[in-house]
Amino acid sequence: MAKRQNEFHSIQELMSDVIEENKLSKGMNLISVKDAWAKLMGNGVVSYTQNIELNGKTLIVNLKSSVLREELSYGKAKILKMMNEELGANLISKIILS
Repeated sequence: MAKRQNEFHSIQELMSDVIEENKLSKGMNLISVKDAWAKLMGNGVVSYTQNIELNGKTLIVNLKSSVLREELSYGKAKILKMMNEELGANLISKIILS
């Protein structure tokens, strides 16, 4: 029978280890980005959002409305800053609205 380890580990530490060992960080980052987009942009913008992709440090957002795409393009820098602040890390360096 294996000997028990009596070291204390928090659930957050254990989850971080599991994510790192199984190379799940890319998928977890995408989930975090999608949640942050929904929280920051609100229901109006989210209803016109078709798809969100995180390709490296580039956030690609497909929108149904060309008018909304044009409107959001004026505030890309602000959106980028708000998204990174919400995520707590510099995961995004560029936003492409298509």
